[in-house]
Amino acid sequence: MNQQEFWNQKFSRDGYLYGKQPNEFLVSCGSNFKKTHRFLCLGEGEGRNAVYFAKRGYEVTAIDASDVALKKLEDFAKEEDVFVKTRCIDLNEWTPKKKYTSIIASYLHMYKKDREVLFEKIDSCLKEKGFFIGEFFSTNQLNYESGGPKDIDLLYSVDDFQNSFPNCTKHKIEEIEIELDEGKGHQGKASVIRVIIQKN
Repeated sequence: MNQQEFWNQKFSRDGYLYGKQPNEFLVSCGSNFKKTHRFLCLGEGEGRNAVYFAKRGYEVTAIDASDVALKKLEDFAKEEDVFVKTRCIDLNEWTPKKKYTSIIASYLHMYKKDREVLFEKIDSCLKEKGFFIGEFFSTNQLNYESGGPKDIDLLYSVDDFQNSFPNCTKHKIEEIEIELDEGKGHQGKASVIRVIIQKN
């Protein structure tokens, strides 16, 4: 089963799997984002973060492997009277052609063997002084039942980020325990890694 089939299966159910409220950590980082430049959401799914930032005046593009999820995102954006540009592609096949001042991700599932290339792509398309900000399930999430993959190769460590992004300043790379309340898909205590990385 490829990424599109896997995620289409997940997102085909009624309602919004992770709810319609944006990720709390991304919202808390709002002061890092500049409204005058392009804003990119990676692995954005049904659009809770993309729609939130579009409502606040950002020019938002969302990428996801699931066309089912992106259709829900477009419906959600229409309901909220905003526009989000969508692109349906597996991030392993993605070739960045534009530069972005803000790039975000919440709970992006990417196999460990593919991460180095993805991080290089993010680094390459981040504008000078731009931010890459995200929240990811840590390897310790295997001890929790609040959501996320049960395959350790889809979970992250602090070192994944510390050893990448050589052209950036790492303002925050921390592993913490939080309480998740994001739709039916993410509920309860979780172990996550939060990152704030800025292009030099």
